[in-house]
Amino acid sequence: MDTREINPWTWQGGFGFAHAREVTGATRVLTLSGQCATDATGAPQHPGDMAGQLALAVANPGEVLA
Repeated sequence: MDTREINPWTWQGGFGFAHAREVTGATRVLTLSGQCATDATGAPQHPGDMAGQLALAVANPGEVLA
């Protein structure tokens, strides 16, 4: 079994987590964490706009998967 961290950005390095972790071996497993309404630098986006925050938080895993 092998594991690989997936971080399309660098800002999370100081927080000690990976946006995703892929586990390969007999099966393939991908776990996601830390998905929120931040841009590529980690800056919060869309203050006071819940719809904008939600749209970005849902779109960010697409960057992880890409």
